[in-house]
Amino acid sequence: MEFKDLEIFQMVAEKGTITEAAKAFNYVQSNITSRIHKLETELNTPLFNRHHRGMSLTPEGKKLLSYSKEILILTNEMKKSVQNKQEPSGKLEIGTVETVIHLPRILSSYVKKYKDVDLSVYTGVTEKLEEEVLQHKLDGAFVTEAEFHPDLASHEVFQEELVLISDLHASSLDELKKKPFLCFSEGCGYRARLEDWYKDQNIAPTKVMEFGTLETILRSVIMGLGITFVPRSAVNHLEKSGRIQCHTLPDQYSKIKTVFIRRSDNYLTSSIEKFIETIEMNKQVSFEPVSF
Repeated sequence: MEFKDLEIFQMVAEKGTITEAAKAFNYVQSNITSRIHKLETELNTPLFNRHHRGMSLTPEGKKLLSYSKEILILTNEMKKSVQNKQEPSGKLEIGTVETVIHLPRILSSYVKKYKDVDLSVYTGVTEKLEEEVLQHKLDGAFVTEAEFHPDLASHEVFQEELVLISDLHASSLDELKKKPFLCFSEGCGYRARLEDWYKDQNIAPTKVMEFGTLETILRSVIMGLGITFVPRSAVNHLEKSGRIQCHTLPDQYSKIKTVFIRRSDNYLTSSIEKFIETIEMNKQVSFEPVSF
């Protein structure tokens, strides 16, 4: 049995078809099929149920999936542990919420200094990113501070002030309470803070509209579609140019920290160690976002 066989097995289990797994690996379908048959022969048991919609795991396949995930995680950790401490290399997969104002500077500093690291960045909401770090899908992530799982270590990046923003026509908080609430999906730390404010005010937003990107949310606010709750640093340029209004809420809702999380039980590779050092070097540097 080879590690690649387990990787292919996991991909077929995830995708549900030989065709999609072959696309993911850029292999011909016959290669994937033969690898699965080889694995089933070695284990002397069927791992998949075959049907017209694709493939689903048998009970034995589900057991193997659990073991294979652990084996491949340990294999990856083993490879990382022998990296040269002075010369980070290999893959580094980082997650982030959309409003980390210092992120471009941090990434630029890191990539320019450590050219042998293959850095990938993925966006999401805090709860989703926390889960992906826990499941070893990400090496670390920038998220809003919360009560994290005990297996996570966090490193403070900076503290933010969240502000309620609207177009130029809204005149009071009472008026804003009646506006649609524009936000990211469930699991966003900023959304949770404003929902706490709504709850404490004994009101409910007239309408909640979910969006996928910060830029779309901000453009929608400018056009008068509704209100949102975001870091002041992300919208200073819009306020200065007279395109939005910022409204402050009490500290219990508006003061929030952005932190970088990672699994505390993972080997601290040189690539992630140097990434944390880069965060420390850049987090105090002022940064002005690009206007749109």
